[in-house]
Formats: sequence, C-alpha cells, structure tokens
Amino acid sequence: MELGLVEFLRAAWIAGTLPILIASLPCSWLGSFHGLVLGFARRGKIMQSSSHHIFTVPQRCFSHFYVVAVAWTTLLLLGTSIYAYRMTAIVSEPFFYADLGSYLAGRSNIFSFHRPQLMSLENGHRVWLSVFLLLLMEVQVLRRLFETVYVFNYSATARMHICGYLTGLFFYTAVPLTLCCTFAPEALKFGTNEVFEFIVKGTSSMQDNEFHWWDFVNPFLKLGWCQWIGAVIFLWGWIHQHRCHAILVSITISLSHVRWHKHLTLLNLASPPAIKRKGSLREHVGKVDEYVIPRGDWFEIVSSPHYLAEIVIYSGMVFASGGADLTIWLLFGFVVSNLVFAAAETHRWYLQKFDNYPSNRVAIIPFLC
Repeated sequence: MELGLVEFLRAAWIAGTLPILIASLPCSWLGSFHGLVLGFARRGKIMQSSSHHIFTVPQRCFSHFYVVAVAWTTLLLLGTSIYAYRMTAIVSEPFFYADLGSYLAGRSNIFSFHRPQLMSLENGHRVWLSVFLLLLMEVQVLRRLFETVYVFNYSATARMHICGYLTGLFFYTAVPLTLCCTFAPEALKFGTNEVFEFIVKGTSSMQDNEFHWWDFVNPFLKLGWCQWIGAVIFLWGWIHQHRCHAILVSITISLSHVRWHKHLTLLNLASPPAIKRKGSLREHVGKVDEYVIPRGDWFEIVSSPHYLAEIVIYSGMVFASGGADLTIWLLFGFVVSNLVFAAAETHRWYLQKFDNYPSNRVAIIPFLC
C-alpha cells in the first residue's frame, strides 16, 4: 500500500509537469498545444473576458483550495503526530541525508543490511521529519486561507478555468500527502484504530496513555541542520509572499476608490470640497486604467514576486526534507514549471498593457527569466 501511494503521487506529479514543459518548448508547431495549456491556466486579469463563462468558475473559489488544504493538512498532521509519538522511539542521533538507494527508490532500507536497530532509528527520524514538514505546510495554508477570506477582494467578473480549479483542489490534497506519503497509510490506519477504540471503550482506553510535552518536542530539537536551514528559507519566502500579496491588495483598494470617485463625478454627486481634497484623483479620473503597475518589495525585480516567493517556500521544504525524497522533488518540479509558465504569461500581459513598464523586470526568476 505504501509503495502504491508513493508511485501514484510520483506519476501524478510527472503527468502534471510534462504538459507544461512541452507547452513551454519554443516550437511553432506546438502553438496550438501551448494555447490549450495556457487556456487551462489562465485566470483573473489574463483571462480574456467572455459574454458567457463556459467551463469557468469565479476566482473567489480560490478559498475552496485553502479550506480543503487546511482541513486535510490538519488531519494528516494530527494523525502523523500521534503515530510518531506513540509508535516511534525517541532517538538522540542527528538526522542525516538518506543514502543513494533512498533517493532513487523513495525508501530508506535498500542498504540497511537488515539491521533492525538502525532501521528503527532511521524510521523514527523520518516520521518526525514528516511531522515537521506538515507543520510548515500548515503554516502556509493557514495564512493563505486567511488572506483569501479576509484580505483579498476578488472582482465579481474575475474567472478561472474549471480545469485550473480542479487542478488546484488536487494540488492541495496531494501536497500534504506527498510530505508524509511514506508513513501516511500507517498513520491514518493507526489513527482510525485509536478513534474506534475510544468510541468502543471510552475514556478508559486513554488511562494508560499519558501525554508528555517534552517527549513530543524533543524529536524536533534533534533534527539536523538542513531541517532548520530549510525552515529559514521557507519563512523567508513566506514573509515576502505575504508582503507581495499586501501590495496587490493595496492596489485593488486604491483602484476601488478611484472607480468610486469616477462614478460620483460622472453622476455629479461628488461635493466640491471632496473633489478638492482628492484633486489628484479628479485630475486622473479619466485616465485611470483598470490596472496599475505594482511596485515595492520583489515587484521591483520580477513581475510575479508572489510566484517567486512560492518557489522559495517549496524550495525550503525540499531542503528541510533532506533532499533525499524523489516524490518531494517531483512536487517541486511541478510547482516551478507551473509558476514559471503562468508568470511568463503575466509578464507578457504587463508588457502589452503598459508602454512604460520597467525594462529591468523579468517574469519570475531574477536575472534569468
């Protein structure tokens, strides 16, 4: 069952990445395929308006992604944490990279020489590492849910393709599972048995299961240096993504105010004092476009810094994982290819929309593309 889950996730990430890579090839005879993939990926401002929205959903449905992500990540985090606490031994040796066989096969017992003590030690570190990665994912999706519900104000006309919507739902279901796929089947089975035992026996089944906070915290203190460096990289991207989202939201709010004043001016409802105080808005009310050029933070170097920050976030997860899990690398490959593809289209949109767009900005990767 474990191998089946791992193989399914690897196949899914490869199947999602290959069409994007093929569509990105600079071949004229792939133009139709490029347009097809791009049509699935378009949303918001880069989606062409249509009088009828066939196969699209409102962009505010983004919140569905993070509701699913928070619920599913929390379930896996709780299940894996309980499994790690109850079924693994506390070890004192630091965690190191898995061997070459682990990297190629997604398992850690290829070159173990059948030593039970070593296997128990390594599996103990790996299951707590899965808990650590799920904690990072929980921090990410909780912030994204908060931003989507309480910060962003999606336009009523903003749409996204239904394929993009379904892909998003799958993504936020598969990512937490990828981070703990080696132990997820056993952890969920263990958690189900615990719940069933509690339902049958009641609180009496918990009398011998005392919880000690130190036994839960101690394994995290014994993680290796790559886990904590990965966490720092994760937080670096996490903070900058929040800042870039705040810039996008401030632009949206400013445009809403401008459109409101423009509407009052057309109806002759704006009072002279208000117009005087908002002189700059009045002067440009006829010149204001629907979008403006974002500025600040990483917007000064790339057109889609929130996508760049997302890549940094997931690179932090890869680093924290130790870099020995092929499934997580395939997940990272999908994230990078998908975001680079979308950022390239956004960059082209900005260049077509604004004649004065900063020439020093690239699409997403500084100094590269």
